[in-house]
Amino acid sequence: MSAKPKSSKTTAKTLRVNPRAPEPQLIDRAVAGVRAGGVVCFPTRCLYALGANALDAAAVERVYEIKQRPADMALLVLISRSAQLTELAERVSPMAQMLMDRFWPGRLTLVLHALASLPHRLTAGTGKIGIRLAEHPVARALVEAFAGPVTGTSANPSGGSGCRHIAELDPRIAREVDLILDGGVLKGGVGSTVVDVSGENPVLIREGEISKPEILAAIKSIR
Repeated sequence: MSAKPKSSKTTAKTLRVNPRAPEPQLIDRAVAGVRAGGVVCFPTRCLYALGANALDAAAVERVYEIKQRPADMALLVLISRSAQLTELAERVSPMAQMLMDRFWPGRLTLVLHALASLPHRLTAGTGKIGIRLAEHPVARALVEAFAGPVTGTSANPSGGSGCRHIAELDPRIAREVDLILDGGVLKGGVGSTVVDVSGENPVLIREGEISKPEILAAIKSIR
């Protein structure tokens, strides 16, 4: 059962979801929206995100439009199990596998060579795709129930601040998404660490919840 939303701008589309044990009926509603090509706002480990079918070019385009995201900025993708990597990446190197084993779920986004079949907009023409194993119970339940990769870009206008609480959600984004899963106040913070493992040598793109020394120590341990 959904709670009364705090803002009239999200009246018909906001569902209050248990952040630790998300109600299956609410997840089912979100999944139905994603399968229909819609965009759902949902909680991840640190911030709220915009979720759409990552393999649906039209749905990916909607995410870009809602965020007003530049065409040269790719979207990261959430998965619920490592087996889904075959739908997104050409290969997983031993280094990438080691980092997954050590740091997943959550906290770490890995950049891999993308399959050529992925929507061009998803990768922004880079030939690479950023992937993270979902950790927040709501995000994980959504991706598991959808049984496919879902976009996980932050729910804010491009260049703006991330959203820790639905009350902070940009009004235009609140209007344009199809459904909002309100999981309460999130921890916020710096977000996931991003490491490019598409080449021979891993490259730290962004230091986040996992520190640079931790990443370097992990990389050194396999060499």
